[in-house]
Amino acid sequence: MRVAVCGLCRLRGRRERFFTMKAICKSRQEAQGAGEERQRYNPAEIEPSGRRDGDADAALYAAEGHDSAKKKFYCLEMLRIPAGSCTWGMCGTTRSATRWRDLCGCAGTNVLHPMGWDAFGLPAENAALKNNTPPREWTLANIAAMRRQMQRMGFSYDWATEVTTCLPEYYRWNQWFFLKMYERGAGVSQEEQGELVSGGARRCWRMSK
Repeated sequence: MRVAVCGLCRLRGRRERFFTMKAICKSRQEAQGAGEERQRYNPAEIEPSGRRDGDADAALYAAEGHDSAKKKFYCLEMLRIPAGSCTWGMCGTTRSATRWRDLCGCAGTNVLHPMGWDAFGLPAENAALKNNTPPREWTLANIAAMRRQMQRMGFSYDWATEVTTCLPEYYRWNQWFFLKMYERGAGVSQEEQGELVSGGARRCWRMSK
């Protein structure tokens, strides 16, 4: 025969179990030695040693070459906007990607986990002007600060693959890609784009449905 238990009885039972476990933990702590200082986790003392081990092995999170016979996996959550400090939301998505990368790596997968900075655009320029600082100095200083923060948190990036979109060695390839598309009729000039919008034609890949 099944006996129905009301919600209040369940709540009382949980409350009693909670205080029982609390009393047990307290008695165990007292039994370990009254007056002795409890050991506490001090990240400032413990974590630097682990970071030194990771920094000493540059190949720890590096992907193997293209000729590797292992299954390949490309893990990129997003390029970060160099706002100057890491937000909790940014840390959450990065931690999830790090766990996924580590899981695939433990399974024998050849994982490429790069990091970069979405630093080319008006938000960075407007922030620099607001702080009366040249955009290049402002952006690169923010990138350096956020890189230090992310390295302290131990994310599994291959920093050898780091890219910064506001540097010429990166955006020169954007220009190269566009020129190649323009040569093949997949890109249009600003004047042609205005004509296409007003005329209703749709030859540009950016405006195609």
